Amino acid sequence: MRLLAVLLAVVTLLTAGSQTGAGASTAAVKKKGVSAWKFNGVTAAMSDAKVGWFYTWASGKQQIQPPAGVEFVPMIWGPGSVTDAELNQAKSQGTTLLGFNEPDMAGQANMTVAKALQLWPRLQSTGMRLGAPAVAYGGDVAGGWLDRFMKGAADRNYKVDFIPLHWYGADFDATRATEQLRGYLQATHNRYNKPIWLTEYALIDFSTGTPRYPTPAQQAAFVKKSTAMLQGLSFVQRYAWFTLSADRGGTGLYNGATPNQIGTAYRAAG
Repeated sequence: MRLLAVLLAVVTLLTAGSQTGAGASTAAVKKKGVSAWKFNGVTAAMSDAKVGWFYTWASGKQQIQPPAGVEFVPMIWGPGSVTDAELNQAKSQGTTLLGFNEPDMAGQANMTVAKALQLWPRLQSTGMRLGAPAVAYGGDVAGGWLDRFMKGAADRNYKVDFIPLHWYGADFDATRATEQLRGYLQATHNRYNKPIWLTEYALIDFSTGTPRYPTPAQQAAFVKKSTAMLQGLSFVQRYAWFTLSADRGGTGLYNGATPNQIGTAYRAAG
């Protein structure tokens, strides 16, 4: 029995040690993350929010000093970011790389599928774990931007390890919105059979051209229901609310280092 106990202890130590490697980093990091830009109090806010990871839509931390134990995940935002300097910075900052940001939107990375496929080997050359381009919408649609990219990548034997998604809900009922989000995530996972990262999400109605926001109480109720759902979906590896700072619209979590009603709900998640 003593020998068995010693063997079990050795196995436990070896397993714990292996989780520090790049291959196990995703499994070891808390699912809950956040998108962020630099603001006064950002480090304290990130610590208070109890997130495991963050990103900045860039290959570097943008002068953010994260709390100990919070992983930074770099991104190659668009075609202009596919440079040796950006790729080398990404490699120096993390082990997982997010692909292009909303290439299907004119106001964002604004890329054709052909251009994204042309540039993809440069991202792949980093050797990092690699997420697909994050489309603004329609990730589950046959013949959509992401669908055409994924088929092109498969035809070329390109590396795509997981699917980042963005989702903004216009129905401000927390229960219905959570089910709509769940349906989108499930449909996208079913189409590609790859892990999902939900890298932007919140309730915002863009239907009139001018963003319309729910009340803080409605947004907080959605945070509570959606995070419980996301924690329970095994194929969702990570999620990140939009966004940490409350200075740009009705979805932010913190005013400086102080959580608002939405931030308090997100802090309690996970």
